[in-house]
Amino acid sequence: MSITQTQSAQPAIRFGTGGWRGIIGDDFIKANIRRVALGVCKLALEEGKAEKPIVIGYDRRFLSEPASRWIAEVMTAMNFHIILMERSTPTPLVMFLVQHEQLHYGLEVTASHNPASYNGIKLIVDEGRDAPVETTTRLEEIIATDTETIPSLSIEEAEARGLISYLHAPFNDFIDHILAKLNQDAIKKHSLRILFDPMHGSGIYPLTVILQTLRCTVDLINDNKDAYFGGGIPAPTESRLQDLRNRVVDGKYDLGIAFDGDGDRLGVIDKNGKYIDANEILCLLYYYLHAVKGWEGPVVRNLATTHMLDKIAESFGETCYEVPIGFKYISAGIDRYNAVLGGESSGGLTVRGHIHGKDSIYAASLFIEMVCTMGISPTQMIHELEEKFGHHEMVETNLEFPAERKAEIHKTLMIDKRLPTFPDAEIVRVNYEDGCKVYFADGSFVICRFSGTEPLLRIFAEAGSASRAEQSILPFRKLLNI
Repeated sequence: MSITQTQSAQPAIRFGTGGWRGIIGDDFIKANIRRVALGVCKLALEEGKAEKPIVIGYDRRFLSEPASRWIAEVMTAMNFHIILMERSTPTPLVMFLVQHEQLHYGLEVTASHNPASYNGIKLIVDEGRDAPVETTTRLEEIIATDTETIPSLSIEEAEARGLISYLHAPFNDFIDHILAKLNQDAIKKHSLRILFDPMHGSGIYPLTVILQTLRCTVDLINDNKDAYFGGGIPAPTESRLQDLRNRVVDGKYDLGIAFDGDGDRLGVIDKNGKYIDANEILCLLYYYLHAVKGWEGPVVRNLATTHMLDKIAESFGETCYEVPIGFKYISAGIDRYNAVLGGESSGGLTVRGHIHGKDSIYAASLFIEMVCTMGISPTQMIHELEEKFGHHEMVETNLEFPAERKAEIHKTLMIDKRLPTFPDAEIVRVNYEDGCKVYFADGSFVICRFSGTEPLLRIFAEAGSASRAEQSILPFRKLLNI
């Protein structure tokens, strides 16, 4: 055993809505990664949950695989048994393994959809859930106050002592679990041609296997490992999927499917080139599960997700429950209300009876089942929903600001609770549960909040048209001078 470092005078480590994330070479460095590893060990000991293995996965970002080994070196030195991956893995798989193997903890080395300059660590806890705020707050306290030396055991020595095991076929049970939930005959009957863009991320293998098993023809783009993600962010947004859109249309594919870097966010391109955004995916799947498959129950969305879900739920005699931003609140809401589905406008969703975190692999498979069962295109389905529930357009603005202004902006929004003036719009209520959300009499809304994963101020607005939504964003920008 070797002693590698002490922890005095180290920078603070903070866990946001998607775990701890930092800039590579600045915050995401070996010393801090090991601090997190030791902190998780001490948290497990404090909670009396040190008897079971901890599974460690990693995506395809720069330093992800080495970081997974650095974590293992610390944890095995603390006499923890580690299950280590031999290939990159999407976050949903690690969540499934924690749930399926009844483990207490799992770690995924990833910064999800963040730019290539970032990396990070997600903490997954009992039942395969995102760690709750109480857990991550306590972990932050342990890391901040710990001044002990950090132990390290080489991978080779840990293997010799039986402290490390490897899952040589980690995807099998996960893939079988998803296949068992699908109407396989409906999908096989249609033999869809699908163009899949994993955005250089770790979600390639499981979806490819699932779709080929279901007799779909699958072609891939951006399937190579690229630490720079092709020069953009690995997020399946409309602006990032222009190449996929063009290829789907030119190649006459039935669908284009795209994932983010760690396989928990989904984007879809219809055969006509229309980008199906996350809000539309949620509405389509909830309507399909409830109206066609007969799954009764409410739906859960976060504060920044479309209110069309509320109207669809109301048409079924159900409720749409609103929760704060952070998928841990979505999964808790699904359990609490026995909801059919829960999701968020950033591209993540899960379905009752699946894992407790967002999973683009199952979501994409279910979306394909919906297309095959309904026999019409997603674009046609959306038009039918809009005829029943009206058109809903969401606009998002992400604003950078000097770090020294954050306290001032927070004070204006959350302490002084100053509101801008909204011409020609009647405010019916304001919610300060997670940022500042303003609800208008016509059913539209605008929400202004700090990002939980990046140094940004995010403003989302939804209305009957993009121009009307933009009119709700401008007053906030004027108020905050940003």
